[in-house]
Amino acid sequence: MNVQELEALLTAKEGLVEFKEAKERFSFDELTDYCVALANEGGGKIILGVSDKRPRKIVGTRAFEQPEQTLRGLLDRIPLRIDFSEVNHPHGRVLIFDIPSRPVGIPLERGGKYLMRRGDSLVPMSPEKLREIFAESGTDFSAGICPGLRLEDLDSTAINDFLKRWTAKSGHSYDNLSHEAVLKAAEAITDSGITYAGLILFGAQEAVRKYLPQAEIIFEYRSSEAAGPAAFREEYRQGFFAVHQDIWEKINLRNDAQHYQDGLFVLDIATFDERTVREAVLNAVAHRDYQMAGSIFIRQYQRRLVVENPGGLPLGVTPENIIDRQAPRNRLIMDILLKCGLVEKSGQGVDLMFDRSIRQGKHIPDFVGTDRYHVKLALYGQVQDERFLRFLERVGKETQLAFGTQDLLALDLIHREQAVPEALQARLHRLVEQGIVERFGQGKGTRHILSRRFYVMTERKGVYTRKRGLDRATNKELLLKHIKENVTEGSRLRDLLQVLPGQTRFQVQKLLREMQAAGSVYCVGSTRSALWYPGSKDSSVDEKHQ
Repeated sequence: MNVQELEALLTAKEGLVEFKEAKERFSFDELTDYCVALANEGGGKIILGVSDKRPRKIVGTRAFEQPEQTLRGLLDRIPLRIDFSEVNHPHGRVLIFDIPSRPVGIPLERGGKYLMRRGDSLVPMSPEKLREIFAESGTDFSAGICPGLRLEDLDSTAINDFLKRWTAKSGHSYDNLSHEAVLKAAEAITDSGITYAGLILFGAQEAVRKYLPQAEIIFEYRSSEAAGPAAFREEYRQGFFAVHQDIWEKINLRNDAQHYQDGLFVLDIATFDERTVREAVLNAVAHRDYQMAGSIFIRQYQRRLVVENPGGLPLGVTPENIIDRQAPRNRLIMDILLKCGLVEKSGQGVDLMFDRSIRQGKHIPDFVGTDRYHVKLALYGQVQDERFLRFLERVGKETQLAFGTQDLLALDLIHREQAVPEALQARLHRLVEQGIVERFGQGKGTRHILSRRFYVMTERKGVYTRKRGLDRATNKELLLKHIKENVTEGSRLRDLLQVLPGQTRFQVQKLLREMQAAGSVYCVGSTRSALWYPGSKDSSVDEKHQ
C-alpha cells in the first residue's frame, strides 16, 4: 500500500477496516482478537496509526516495531495467510494488517469464543450467526473457478498420468482427445473456466505458486523422534498427478521388511504398506481445507508415518465415527480421483487403512493430535504380534469367512484386552457363532476372549486357561479359603478382588452372594466397610451365645 491508497481509505466507511490510533503501543492479544473477528466477518484490514474518529487523521504508531515477528505470532495462533505492510507517511508510520476471510463453513475462535465486532467492541457470535456459517459447509471449494488460470498453466505430465490411469480404469481410449477435452470430460474444466480441482491436481509449479501456494505437500524423513531439522526434506508444489508416484518412492526408499515365520515358510511384511500409505495421502489431498494456510506434511520415521493436513475433520465427523461417517470436503477432487481409480470408492479409504493394518498385525491408525484446524493421522509400521496375524490368516482359510472392517476392529480390541464399544457389539455374536471368539459371564460381567484355537495354535494353552478363568466352584473355593484364613479381622471386597484378578468386581460380588445364600459366608457392614466371614450369620450368633 502506498501513501495515496492509504489516504483514500481514510474517507471510506469503516466496514471491514478497523482503525486504531495506537500511538505508543497496541496489545498483541487485542490485535489477535480483531484479526479473528474480521476473518469471521469476511476479511478486512486493521490499520494502526490512524485516529478512529472522523475526520480521521494519521497520527503515527510505534506499536510492533518488528512486524515480521508479530506476524509470526499471529500465524501461530490463526490458521490464515495474514499479511502486513508499512507506510511511512509524512505524518508518521502506519502499520496495516491484511486479514483474509475465514474458510467456508468454519468460524474461527479465540479463547473458546467465536468473535465478531459490534460497534467499538468485540462480542461472541450469536447462535443464529454460527448456524448460518456452519450451513455454508455444503459448498465445494474445489469446484469453484480459479480466476486467471489458463490451460497453459497446467502440467502435461500430470494430465498424461491421469489419462493413462483413466484409460486403464474405464477400458476406453481417449488418445484422440486434446488435453482440454480430457479435462472437460473429467469436469476439471467447465464453460466458466478451470476449477481449483484442476489447479490442485494438474497445475504446473508456477501456477500453483501464483494462485494457491498453500496447495503443497512437504515430505520429511526423520531418523529419530528428536526435535530439529529433518534428515531429508522435499517440497512438492505442483499438480498432485505429477508428484504422487515420487512421494511413494521417497517413502519406499527407507521401507524395510519385517520377517515372520509360518510353519516352514518365512514371510515378509513391509513396514509401510503401499496401499495404506497412498490412501492416507489421498485422503489428505481430497479432504484438506485449501482456504486455510499451511501445507500437507508427510513425516516418515523408522516405524511410524504421520500425515497432517490443514482443516479439521468435516462437520459431524469425529475420530470415533470416522469409519462409518464420511463428508467429502472437496467433492470434485474426489470424483476425479475416483474416475482414474486412485481411489476405488468414496468413503472407503479410512476403512481400508484400518483393515490392512489389523490384517498385518500392526497397531491401528490413530488421529491423536487432531483438532478443529488440523487432521493428524498416524500409521504404525511395527508388526505387534505375529501370532495374531497367523491366526487371522488361518481362521479365514478354515472358515471361508470374509472379515469386514468392523469384525477386524472387534477382534483387535479383544486381542489387546480392551473393551468393545456398543457400536461393535453386534459383530461379536457372529464371531462367537463361528467359534473365533468365546464369551463368558452375563450382563455387565460378560467377557470375550479369542477362541481356544488361537492359544493352541500359538502353543499358549496355559494363557488360555488363565484368561478363561477357573470354573465357578474353584473360584468359590479360593474365596472361601481366603475368608477362613482371615476369620479374625474379616475380609474386605478389595482383598477378595485380588484373589481372583481375572474376574470383574461384579463377578466377584455375584459369587459372594451365591456363597452367602448357600450359608458358607456372611457379611457384616455395608459399602466399603463391609467385612466377610466364614459360615452363616445365624450360626455365628448362636456360637457367641454358647
